[in-house]
Amino acid sequence: MSDPGFIENFVNASAEGKIAYLEARLNAALEASSVHIDDDSAAHAGHAGASAGSHYTVTIVAARFAGKPRVARHRLVYDALADELRQGIHALAIKAFTPEEFADQFE
Repeated sequence: MSDPGFIENFVNASAEGKIAYLEARLNAALEASSVHIDDDSAAHAGHAGASAGSHYTVTIVAARFAGKPRVARHRLVYDALADELRQGIHALAIKAFTPEEFADQFE
């Protein structure tokens, strides 16, 4: 989805708008059962690329991750957000789980 209008909407969105935008992109691309995004930008104030809405932690649960190692899961997330990574995301921490792995954390 390399539509310049979408990227412009992301770049010009509020912090909350950017999170909603990223959640929608990940849900659409990976058919996620859960996506949670934290904006970690404030913790990086004064560092290069530390503008509001530039540092994120993504926790994503998707059946598509089944059988894939962590690097392959991260690649799927990076691919889904490729345009945004070029246009404003400075740092992205990823926690990627299958539904079973995520459920196991709470047993």
